Amino acid sequence: MYFEPMLRRLPLYLIIVMALGFNSCTQEFTSGQLPMVFLDVDGQIRPDDKKDGSFSIEVDNRKVVSGNMGVEYRGSTSYRLSDKKSYGFEIRTANGNGTPKALLGMPAGSDWILMGHVVRSNGPDELYAFDPTLMHHYIGYELARSLGMYAARCRWVELTVNGVYQGVYVLMEKPKAHRMRIDVGTPSGRKEPGITGGYVLKIDKTASYAPSGRELSYYDNNWGDDANYTGYMSFRSEYDIDGEPMDVEPFRPPYHDQQYRETYFLFEHPKPNGLNGEMRNYIEEYVFDFETALLNDDLSSSTRTYTDYIDLASFADGFIMNELAGNIDAYRISTFLHKPRGEKLRFGPIWDLNIGYGRQGRVPWEDWIANYNDYVNQDAWMVPFWWDRLLDDPQFRTMVKNRWSTYRSGPLSDAAIFGLVNDTENRLLSTGAAERNYDLWRAENRTIDFEGEVDFLRYYLEQRLAWMDGEISSW
Repeated sequence: MYFEPMLRRLPLYLIIVMALGFNSCTQEFTSGQLPMVFLDVDGQIRPDDKKDGSFSIEVDNRKVVSGNMGVEYRGSTSYRLSDKKSYGFEIRTANGNGTPKALLGMPAGSDWILMGHVVRSNGPDELYAFDPTLMHHYIGYELARSLGMYAARCRWVELTVNGVYQGVYVLMEKPKAHRMRIDVGTPSGRKEPGITGGYVLKIDKTASYAPSGRELSYYDNNWGDDANYTGYMSFRSEYDIDGEPMDVEPFRPPYHDQQYRETYFLFEHPKPNGLNGEMRNYIEEYVFDFETALLNDDLSSSTRTYTDYIDLASFADGFIMNELAGNIDAYRISTFLHKPRGEKLRFGPIWDLNIGYGRQGRVPWEDWIANYNDYVNQDAWMVPFWWDRLLDDPQFRTMVKNRWSTYRSGPLSDAAIFGLVNDTENRLLSTGAAERNYDLWRAENRTIDFEGEVDFLRYYLEQRLAWMDGEISSW
């Protein structure tokens, strides 16, 4: 079953079904199903502090790894709006220090994420879900890696916390500076070349800096903590979203009337307490010099100076993947940038694709997500001017066109994309995992139609690919 074009414009909260609430259950599992992750936690899990506990993973009812951990709820909007919580956990020694372990064939690391899928009973008669296919993150990251980009490695699992079944999750790497993840190294000293890298920046909300120790209910509605930028954690672009010089002071109260014009860069690596003044000055000036060059370059000429600062191919690939996914958060939040020592600033990894694939209802399918500002008036987080300028640049468009053509005959061919979707659907169906998940996260009289939602995903991808083929070929 495919969906008519009139169904393309979906609201942000996607699936509305009759509901009376969620079922709490325990499950017994048999051989041949998804790996099982078990978390046993001492005390109440919170979003502001990791609680001690232990974890184990079973494959075909055989324990393959276990250990100590600290676990917390993760996410900002997704935490507040979902009954099915996501978790971040750190594998620890008995003394509480982080220690790397390889999980389900993924390279060893200490920091991991169990990504749930936003779903909530919104009163006695309604249920909504951001990603009823369960696949948005998984297929996006798999496709990105097929292009040679780093994206979080993922495994499908089913989760039990303190003996209570929680449904289908994606166990994935936490994006962080690491030689097997975001491979940038660490800056050192107070002069070049030591201070030239590596850095990881993030254009994002500030919820990770929310105050700790509050009543748990505080974190259900702490929207102000999303926009509480400070000079300790971040720096602000000198230009607004139209490329005009900023004429208001930075670090004003959350949601002030000029916030929509601002772009902030969070220090992701090193964390703020690991940066000296020279490092801060270097990366802030580097971004300023790039932005100034991008604004001042004559894009009708054959020469560029802004490309001295950024790896244009990585920006082209990031554009391709975010646009294919229809990622409504792209470019303006949940956006990583990284700079290895002695090298240019790179885009990525792509991240947070749950509100995508035709499920966002803000930007038409027949336009670029990069044009978000044309459709949304004064959102607190708007798309930086970079993308208008890049899309105006024939050299950037040519790079996107050439790479798109290459990818469409290989890793982003119809066969590759729909093969991945089909294989993923088959696995979630054949193991019974999708059915168990929606037996739990369901309405009393009706469940989410998993197969129908995957059909919608295929329909979206067919339409988006056709539009992108036509649009890019005209460049």
